[in-house]
Amino acid sequence: MKAAAVFSDNMVLQRNKNIRVFGTCSKNEKIINVCIPELESSARAVVKNGRWEAVLPPRKEYNSCTLEISCGAVKKIFRNVAIGEVWLAGGQSNMEFELQNERKGAAALAGCYNENVRFYYTPKCPMLDDELTAAEAETCWCTPSPDKARAWSAVGYYFAKELSRRLGVTVGIIGCNWGGSSASAWISRDYLSCDKRLSPYLDEYDSAIEGKSDEEMIAEYDEYSTYQSAWEKRVAAFYAQKPDANWTEIIENCGENRYPGPHSIKNPLRPCGLYETMVSRIAPYTLAGVLWYQGESDDHRPNTYEILLKLLIENWRDLWKDKELPFMIVQLPMFRYIDDADTKSWALIREAQENVFKTVKNTGLAVCLDCGELNNIHPTDKSQVAHRLYLQAMSEVYKVITRRDSLPPMYDNYEVIGNAMLIHLTNCEMGLGGKDEHCLDGFEIAGSDGIYYPAEATVRLPYIELRSSKVKVPAAARFKWTNYADVGLFGINDMPLPPFRTDKYND
Repeated sequence: MKAAAVFSDNMVLQRNKNIRVFGTCSKNEKIINVCIPELESSARAVVKNGRWEAVLPPRKEYNSCTLEISCGAVKKIFRNVAIGEVWLAGGQSNMEFELQNERKGAAALAGCYNENVRFYYTPKCPMLDDELTAAEAETCWCTPSPDKARAWSAVGYYFAKELSRRLGVTVGIIGCNWGGSSASAWISRDYLSCDKRLSPYLDEYDSAIEGKSDEEMIAEYDEYSTYQSAWEKRVAAFYAQKPDANWTEIIENCGENRYPGPHSIKNPLRPCGLYETMVSRIAPYTLAGVLWYQGESDDHRPNTYEILLKLLIENWRDLWKDKELPFMIVQLPMFRYIDDADTKSWALIREAQENVFKTVKNTGLAVCLDCGELNNIHPTDKSQVAHRLYLQAMSEVYKVITRRDSLPPMYDNYEVIGNAMLIHLTNCEMGLGGKDEHCLDGFEIAGSDGIYYPAEATVRLPYIELRSSKVKVPAAARFKWTNYADVGLFGINDMPLPPFRTDKYND
């Protein structure tokens, strides 16, 4: 009998929900009991196909107790277990971004001893093999210290810190993220294959590995890893000599960048790979909800991202046996590399994320348009992102504040009067504010020909009036429809008006 690796000393169990405890066992182990002695809470596990799961009844918050698992004469005791709030911090590199590298990380680490937060990092291994088994044997829940917390997700830590202070309970974060990952890596094959519009993800992979043995794919990926590691060292050395080098210079001096490597059963970014090696290893550990910061790596297929994210949410809710599992989504901030053309793909991803928020219940949207940086895909200030996720949790999950405080003004609908288009906003009762004299830049309108021109914008709450001398009869409008631009228009609650377009269903 063995508990899943996510159960360890110092763990945090979710309060006020059924507590699922699970693991693996041999076929002849039939009676497995789980209990929290201090709370007189116990349950017998259901054993099936070498796996077991017990469900303890909901309990209120508790600072420190023990969790005991027994099977005959064998007993495993986990100590210093807290009952509080548990959130999963999922996504790619901006969720993975470590506290030690964050802009205010040094100060945060110096004071982390006093915070009632804990962290579990799901082991990152590309395959279900001995390496993963060994990594899981070494992993555990950690309490905060400067040494341990330095590698925690900065977004996850700041979110947990603020939530713990507000609710007065221990908050646990389960880090489950991998830089450069598409949402397609975090979803099961059954779900990914159920919508034909997503077939390019699987078709591309299946076609690339057709006819190759596992050994061949592993050898190919190992060769790539050796090359790419050396390449990254050459790039680091070149940047040290020339910090302002552009991408063309990097390639000319350092050689080809082969990232993300060949399609392979060992490539962690393969479709469904991280679902298999990470998500399935921690589910269905009882959660308060999911923090999701991802989308950058799906900008090559932005028109299907809404479908992909909706299926991922449905998949995870099914896996966690929680049809109402909350998802708080970070809307991508402004970003573009200086040398790149503006493909507007990030605008489409942002729109997809907002559409998910508006159409899938128990989701939140942390509008973070102003949290990006030109030429830096990894902005170093993560505290603002975490705070806006916290506000979403406060309004959408804990119901202690309203959307007036957790959301910025947002586009609602429009009407055309003469040569003007009126953009109606919601959540703008308190007014709008500008960061500079260019705060109303970024609005565009088009006529029936679909050609957009910069618009003169006038605030007449609850709408914004748009006009252009080049558009006699407006037919469509959009705002900040770009990968990167300066952000200057905010609500009184200091959150930016998110980008929008009025013709989004006419592609």
